[in-house]
Amino acid sequence: MKSIVVFCGSSYGYNEIYADTAYQVGSLLAEKNIELIYGGSKLGLMGAVAEGALQNGGRVTGIIPRFLRTKEIAHENLTELVLVETMHERKLKMHERSDGILALPGGWGTMEELFEMMTWAQLGLHSKPIGVLNINGFYEPFMAFLNNMVTEGLLKEDCMKMLMMSSDIFEVLENMWKYEPPAETPKWMSTQKT
Repeated sequence: MKSIVVFCGSSYGYNEIYADTAYQVGSLLAEKNIELIYGGSKLGLMGAVAEGALQNGGRVTGIIPRFLRTKEIAHENLTELVLVETMHERKLKMHERSDGILALPGGWGTMEELFEMMTWAQLGLHSKPIGVLNINGFYEPFMAFLNNMVTEGLLKEDCMKMLMMSSDIFEVLENMWKYEPPAETPKWMSTQKT
């Protein structure tokens, strides 16, 4: 992978472990010569991951809608800052420029981005690896929610194989590098009556 899009919060959260780990993720991407693609803000976990990469010689591309440039306070010291018109265009550009997807903790925006990338994978629109870094147990309720979808017959169990989750960034990245997409997209693997 030459580039990874990182979805994460524009807030820091209450526990310092989130920002510390986000910085470490950025630093590790720089060390491995993987370009960081992200939402372009200098605030919160977004800013921490960007600083981790920048301060360690990494390439960082931020993509931000014009209307959020002042609200989220765009990071002006990036390798490249791309201005777009809409949130959808932002997400599409982040996807187009990346070879893999990594989610750190965040709020509604992070969840929306992650769910859309998972949906696109389910529909066979991309075959990129999707990693989830479970900092401080943040994503355990999320995984319980997804497992409940499987239990209730609303999500194919094979879809869960599209997500690589760990509390260890090295394990997440290793699994992303080794990822092989399913031969057939799980969305259409149904034996139920129509």
